[in-house]
Amino acid sequence: MKIATINVNGIREAVDRGFLDWLAGQDADVVCVQNLKAKSFELDDDILYPEGYEGYFLDAEQDGFSGVGLYCRKIPKAIMYGLGFPQCDHEARFLQADYDRFSIASFLMPDGSDYAAKQAFMTQYQEYLSKMARKRREYIICGTWHIAHKTIDLANWADNQTTPGFKPEERAWMDQVFGPTGFIDTFREVNREAGHYTWWPKLDQEVPRSRQEGWRIDYQIVGPNFRRHVVDAWIDTDATFSEFAPLIVEYDLEL
Repeated sequence: MKIATINVNGIREAVDRGFLDWLAGQDADVVCVQNLKAKSFELDDDILYPEGYEGYFLDAEQDGFSGVGLYCRKIPKAIMYGLGFPQCDHEARFLQADYDRFSIASFLMPDGSDYAAKQAFMTQYQEYLSKMARKRREYIICGTWHIAHKTIDLANWADNQTTPGFKPEERAWMDQVFGPTGFIDTFREVNREAGHYTWWPKLDQEVPRSRQEGWRIDYQIVGPNFRRHVVDAWIDTDATFSEFAPLIVEYDLEL
C-alpha cells in the first residue's frame, strides 16, 4: 500500500502547475491533500474525480482558507468529517477514511500565524490523539503539522527557536505525541538523516531544493503496532507544484 500526503497550498494553483499529472503518475492507493483554499463545489470534475480515484473533501467555512481532501482508489467503508470541536471542523482540518482494518486521515494543523489559536487547537487535538491511541483500530494520520520536531528537521534551527513551528513548547508537544501517546513518525523509521524537508518558506523555483533552507513539517504517523508495516518513506522533491513536497510512505499492507 502506498500513501502520499501533500500540502497543495491552493488546489487550483497546484493543478495549473502540474498536480494532476503528478497524481496520475504516482500509483498511490490514497493521496491526502491539505490547504485546498477552495470550496469543493467550485472545483472542476477533473479535480474532484481524477481518473482512478474517488475524491472526498471537507470545506472550510471561510472562503479561500484551509480545507482537506482524500483521493482514494478503493471506496472507503465510511468517511468521517472533522473531529467534533469547532476550531477543527469550521476550519476543515481533519478528514478520515475508514477501511476494514485501519483508518487514513488527512490533517492540517494551524500554521501559527495566530499562535494562541494554534496552542488551543493542539490542546484539543492531543485529547483526540490520546483517545485514538487507546482504540483497537489502527490509524495513519497524514498531513501538515506545522511543527519541526527535532533540530535535524529544519536547516537553520539555531535562528528559529522562537519561530512558530519550532518553539520549545511545540517540540515538547510533539515529544508527547511520539512518546507517551505512542505514535510513530514513519519517515524517521527508515531515514534518520538531516537535510530532508517538506516545506521551503522562501522557495526559489530556479534553485534546486537541495540547496535551499527547508523544514520537515509534514508527517505520516501510525500507532506502534503499525511500525513493522513501514517499508519505505521518501520526500518527492522533484514535484514543483507547491512550495511543499509530497511525503510518500509504502506499507506492506493492502486496503
